[in-house]
Amino acid sequence: MILGIESTAHTLSFGLVDEIGNAYPSVSDFFRPEEGGIHPREAADHHSDVAGSLLEQLMESHGLSAEGVSAIAFSQGPGLGPCLRVGASVARSLSRSWGIPLIGVNHCVAHIEIGRSQTGCDDPVLLYVSGGNTQVIARAGNRYRVLGETLDIGIGNMLDKFARSQGIPFPGGPEIESLASTWIADVPDAGLGSVLLPYGVQGMDLAFSGILTAAQQKISDGNPLGEVCWSLQEHSFASCVEVAERAMAHTGKNELLLGGGVACNERLNQMARIMCTERGGESFCPERTFCVDNGTMIAELGRKMIESGTTTSLMDSSVNPGLRTDHTIVTWY
Repeated sequence: MILGIESTAHTLSFGLVDEIGNAYPSVSDFFRPEEGGIHPREAADHHSDVAGSLLEQLMESHGLSAEGVSAIAFSQGPGLGPCLRVGASVARSLSRSWGIPLIGVNHCVAHIEIGRSQTGCDDPVLLYVSGGNTQVIARAGNRYRVLGETLDIGIGNMLDKFARSQGIPFPGGPEIESLASTWIADVPDAGLGSVLLPYGVQGMDLAFSGILTAAQQKISDGNPLGEVCWSLQEHSFASCVEVAERAMAHTGKNELLLGGGVACNERLNQMARIMCTERGGESFCPERTFCVDNGTMIAELGRKMIESGTTTSLMDSSVNPGLRTDHTIVTWY
């Protein structure tokens, strides 16, 4: 078994993948701030507090001992520095104690690889939509290249900030989705005329701070919250799907893979499916447990890396909060 440790932001998660790629559900714990957004040090303290019990829970649930683990993979970046360091410290300790290899993996690339493994797609364009990242990615040669990305904040961060301004607790995305769905069900012939928002596409890149400010202003102007949530989703998701379609056309690829926590949103999935169907392609999205941050995706990328002969020495195991998707050399295709 390969053990994966995910600790980039609000989630600490341990997951397992066996040597032939069978994935096992992660055991996770989620840091929820009492108010405001995530404070990196508070999240790291949470991870430190629950790490031992989570690992014990995972091992006991699978009847696994140290002898049954052949390698340890951990998120090396990108992410919040204090949170990353907790996961890396646990990984180093287990690697040395159990005498097994250590593999530092790229969190963004792990989303791609668990998606490929779980959905069966081969060489997709990835629309990566999460709290901290919004990128459109495709493989070229031995790297995953970022073809477009947010110029300011991630789409998940934007949704959470809007939710917080309306008194909706973190994470706000699921409640925004629920409010939007209820609105359009009650007003099926609704139009965007009274709730037009900025459309933040700039070439292959995206921007979300403007649409956030405009949505908050619509609330101040008296528009119903459900209507604004619906419009916010329609505008922001359409911009993501537009850039993803442009990437598919540019690369000649006919598969689109959704990844990251925001990929759990059914309206985004619906838009992606419509776009892909219209251009003769196919849209893929793993089940929710593999969309959100999870230890199993870290284990899966670790498995592929170690199969291709890549491990991480103790000297090279420091975390990199600013690690880019295209910094990782793809050796496992």
